[in-house]
Amino acid sequence: MDRNRKDRNGGVLDTVAELFDLPADLVAGLPHLEMVGSRQLYLEHHTGILSYSEAQIDVNTTGGVLRVRGERLALMAMTAEELRIGGEIAAVEWVR
Repeated sequence: MDRNRKDRNGGVLDTVAELFDLPADLVAGLPHLEMVGSRQLYLEHHTGILSYSEAQIDVNTTGGVLRVRGERLALMAMTAEELRIGGEIAAVEWVR
């Protein structure tokens, strides 16, 4: 009975995340962002780069466009789902 209440209130994704002890954002495919100081940004679950320059990089995600601004920005690594940006990162913002 307790499980049915959880399904109605929290949704199926929350239940699956809890069942397998996974973060809900991972199960839902939401973007995951990590920064190392102001020098490096790591992003999971992107859907492509929209614009690229040394001053600004726009990355498309399921949650909207992630805009990274700074100086000497460079794409250090990229796969189908992950990317790493290096340089002097001054700002990170979600553009909807």
